[in-house]
Amino acid sequence: MGKGSPRPLVVAWWAVTVAWAILIFFFSTRPFGANYTQSLLTWVLGLLHLHVSLHAVRLLNEVIRKLSHIMEYGFLALLLYGPSDGRLENLWRPRRALFCVLAAAFYSLTDEFHQIFVPGRGASLIDCGLDTLGAGLAMLLPFGGHQICLRTSRPINPKD
Repeated sequence: MGKGSPRPLVVAWWAVTVAWAILIFFFSTRPFGANYTQSLLTWVLGLLHLHVSLHAVRLLNEVIRKLSHIMEYGFLALLLYGPSDGRLENLWRPRRALFCVLAAAFYSLTDEFHQIFVPGRGASLIDCGLDTLGAGLAMLLPFGGHQICLRTSRPINPKD
């Protein structure tokens, strides 16, 4: 591979990141509204022979939809953070983490704006907050991994 050419892992990583962003956009279309996920949830509960009230199904559907915001944007932030190069000092990159949270928050805003124009959907700043929360929580993974590596890579001092 010539000097300056992109590494295959980096290209693949960004391809997955773009694909995930497109998938998030696709989830914001009409077919994935609350009615669809509620009917899917009802089907799954029936498949498991679980019988719950309509109120419980609606509540569970809402909780799952809100948790999915946290998870999908947390995953987006991790993808934006990128793979580690294997060096301990590059495992936790605070500026990169901040960029990832802000980028995920911005993408969330554009996604909610998009939903204004989708019949049966609507924009929600609460969802943007959950998306940003998910991105922020996801940054605890590289931070925690860095902390664990620091603690396990230090020489043990017998006086401690």
